[in-house]
Amino acid sequence: METRLSFPSKINRLRERLRNPEWRQYGKILLMGKLTGVGLILVAALLLNPDLIGFRTFAADPVLKANDIVNPINTVWTLIAAFLVFGMQVGFTMLEAGFCRSRETVNVLMECVVDTCLCGLLFYAWGFAFMFSHGNGIIGLNWFFLQGAPHTYETTGVAFLAFWLFQFAFADTCSTITSGAMIGRTAWVGDLMYSFMVSGFIYPIIGHWAWGPDGFLATMGAAGFFLPSLGTSFHDFAGSTVVHTIGGFIALAGAIVLGPRLGRRFKRDGGGPMMPHDLTIACSGGLILWFGWYGFNPGSTLSAMDFEGIGRVAANTTLAACSAGFAAMFVAYFMSKKWDMSFTVNGFLAGLVAITCPCYWVSPTGAILLGGVAGVIVVYGVELLEYLRIDDPIGAVPVHGMCGIWGTLSLGLFATGQFGSTGPFAADNSAPLKGLFYGGGTQVLMAQFVGSAIITVATFVVAMVVMYIVNAMGLLRISAEGENYGLDLHEHGISAYPEYVISSMGRPGGMAMSSTESVSPLGAQSASASRVGLPGSAH
Repeated sequence: METRLSFPSKINRLRERLRNPEWRQYGKILLMGKLTGVGLILVAALLLNPDLIGFRTFAADPVLKANDIVNPINTVWTLIAAFLVFGMQVGFTMLEAGFCRSRETVNVLMECVVDTCLCGLLFYAWGFAFMFSHGNGIIGLNWFFLQGAPHTYETTGVAFLAFWLFQFAFADTCSTITSGAMIGRTAWVGDLMYSFMVSGFIYPIIGHWAWGPDGFLATMGAAGFFLPSLGTSFHDFAGSTVVHTIGGFIALAGAIVLGPRLGRRFKRDGGGPMMPHDLTIACSGGLILWFGWYGFNPGSTLSAMDFEGIGRVAANTTLAACSAGFAAMFVAYFMSKKWDMSFTVNGFLAGLVAITCPCYWVSPTGAILLGGVAGVIVVYGVELLEYLRIDDPIGAVPVHGMCGIWGTLSLGLFATGQFGSTGPFAADNSAPLKGLFYGGGTQVLMAQFVGSAIITVATFVVAMVVMYIVNAMGLLRISAEGENYGLDLHEHGISAYPEYVISSMGRPGGMAMSSTESVSPLGAQSASASRVGLPGSAH
């Protein structure tokens, strides 16, 4: 029977074998085989599952493109501007609600809110893609539903979705402008239909021509593109044409197709405008719009790094509004011998619209002068519509349409020749714009005229077709019974002022009057006011 060696005996045997050269060679071979096996096992584990032994695999460092690098300062600046522009919806809502009759106030509020919701969804789905993506000179063809977009928009350094939000606020502004001339007699379904066309197709497609990366007006004047003989492209810094002229002339088309409100008598027929029901709300809304314009214009630099540019734009915006408000007030006084609040509010709004296009390229003095002209234009624009028997309760067409054209053309007159373009880190003044009054000739003026004329005519023609189609379907204008009943009650089932009626004439037909109210002192006082033409009579 074999006996087992103790541990000390095994050690002694190993010592004896290590003294033998043949055993030493055998031991080396055995040790190398075992170490090789362990090494192969470790290599296999590392390749198949590196996490088991504490290692993680990393892809090769990506090659960063310029439009993958987000500039945080410019992104935050653009977002703040977007919030300000979106806040203009409060101003538009208050302005339109104040200038309308009390019987259609809820309808105005509802329209402004739902327009915003509809515009946001459409601009997400395809509006932004049509307007700001690459495609051709007419329409963008990428980024539908915001898919496949880069980290930043073009070379701005602004995060893509921040730029989307900023431009959505602009699109919403255009859509809201449209409704201003159409209040008081537009059916709710018709309102939704034309708003769908404005936010989904008219504004983004026509806007692409001037603001798209390859729009034919944006590339106009260059060799191989539209009208190379002009030698310069169409410029619209923040949207006198793209936002305001488009919105204003869609509004004009709607007002023409709808016709005037029932009971509206024009000056040629011995009547006059229907008075606004609440100038306090209207004036407050106008001032909120002025405040929001500091996002509209300075924010369009998309760059907080262009320090001088944003300051100049903000100052020019302020001065144009101030001079336009004064000009409108004095022109209106010479016409009526009254210091008219509604003309003054629309006056400073006209100045804001006019300065929106040239705000980056003009001097403060130029801003005052072009703003003053806008204040005159808006007053005579209102009078022109009155003469033509076009019912525009808010003054949307003169303020946005006519003064949008003037502001766009004024760039060709007042551009100082000092300023070129904004940039993500600083201004680039290597190719400044110079207008006629500064020795630049008519080159810029002609480019502005061509761009403004093309967009204005195209917008008006397309809008007329849309309005006539919706009207032919019997959906654009509310029935006479519904208008007399009151849009608020007929379309929405509630009055804005169910417990407060200025006069019996202020009531919608669908709102019953109790016997106690019919003999109240307030009713008698308001009836007296109606005979002398005070605002209480025009609800």
